Amino acid sequence: MRKLTGPARVLRLLAASLALCAPFAAAPVAAQQMGAVTGLPLPRFVSLKSDRVNLREGPSKDHRTTWIFQRAGLPVEITAEFDVWRRIRDSEGAEGWVLHSLLSGRRTGLVAPWRKGEEIALRARPSADAALVARLQNGVIGQLKKCDGGWCRLLGEGFDGWIEQTQLWGAYPGEKFE
Repeated sequence: MRKLTGPARVLRLLAASLALCAPFAAAPVAAQQMGAVTGLPLPRFVSLKSDRVNLREGPSKDHRTTWIFQRAGLPVEITAEFDVWRRIRDSEGAEGWVLHSLLSGRRTGLVAPWRKGEEIALRARPSADAALVARLQNGVIGQLKKCDGGWCRLLGEGFDGWIEQTQLWGAYPGEKFE
């Protein structure tokens, strides 16, 4: 076997290194960040407890209020923790800090807020060909009872059925929970 030198040797070493790494590249593992205060995953979905929640610029009451949420049950995403404060993001991307006592671990879903003026099908079973239970307007909020990674059971005043997970703000794509 001929001894390789210079660029040929570098290319050979690089190819060998890539071959060794290939099995790991096929199955990427996303590192889950944990909150420094609660030890719970970040980001994660929660909902607003109250009809009046001040969104602040920073994690204290001394910081200016930038927005007031007026919709109990609205799903929001916690992106950071500091003492009794949680940094949240809403479905429109607005971010700020709220007191943790104004948040609930109860999972809710907001029906396709990005699909203005459209109705989304709610089905009897988690299948596109299942019987239609209702048509929900974008912006409707319901309680998430279960998500199987593709469909979520959504329950609200006057409706109970399954909606495609991609049509909700409040559950991550592929997320499963009961």
